[in-house]
Amino acid sequence: MKTIRLGDRHVPVLGMGTWHMGETSSARSAEEAASIQFGLDNGLNVIDTAEMYGEGAAERVVGRAIAGRNRDDIYLISKFYPWHATDREIRKALGRSLKRLGTDYLDMYLLHWRGTTPLTETIGTLRDLQNEGRIRSYGVSNFDTIDLKEARAVRGGKGVAANEVLYNLSARGIEFDLVPEQQQDGIALIGYSPFGSGDGRSINLPQELLDLAQTRNLTGHQLLLAWALRSGRVLSIPKAGTPAHMRENIEAAEVDLDENELRLIDSFFPAPSAKVPLEEI
Repeated sequence: MKTIRLGDRHVPVLGMGTWHMGETSSARSAEEAASIQFGLDNGLNVIDTAEMYGEGAAERVVGRAIAGRNRDDIYLISKFYPWHATDREIRKALGRSLKRLGTDYLDMYLLHWRGTTPLTETIGTLRDLQNEGRIRSYGVSNFDTIDLKEARAVRGGKGVAANEVLYNLSARGIEFDLVPEQQQDGIALIGYSPFGSGDGRSINLPQELLDLAQTRNLTGHQLLLAWALRSGRVLSIPKAGTPAHMRENIEAAEVDLDENELRLIDSFFPAPSAKVPLEEI
């Protein structure tokens, strides 16, 4: 599997998302934890979560999944609310997340989206937490080019190591300007919702692309994920609530689409030719 540099490490381009985990029954949560464990047992090590997901429920599922494992083998990302973006509140939010996850540090800590707290305070605090060893790296989420430039300009801004944004076949506006800018500045791109399913708006593939998927012995979802991972420069973090779905994601990460297949996909979902406002879920 391809790898990507994320903070101070190289990790597989396929990660594990956790949005909505832990929000239903205990039996379902156990299956979700088993899915994460399957991923860890089969070459994946990045787990993306947030205090927002079930108000900590997803972090508890992750904590259950990684309990007893070698922490050095796991790359944990979590995110904090923008109303927790002051120095005092970031520290409190981090403490709660670490407790739910059962660890004493995060590999990456992200501001979930921009709020009213000045970036100088937020990014500066993240830099301090890195120096204190409570987080290894830090970054932002749902930041467009202008926001990212501002974040990079404040104290600690040069340490912004990642930006997590919506990226899938029907939401590829970031390819016009945000992707090139992040590559130029060495900021990792984490793409969420590769299936477009985070808000219930699943991507409907035309019959020609469903036929392509069938020819490659793929499901439609696997084709979507293989496309999102095609460049090797995006860390995609789909959620898989069962080991079977996790296996399908891992299989998709090994698929290489050729130029003719990519041209066919582009004919239905073209790349942007101008600036597109950042889309969010």
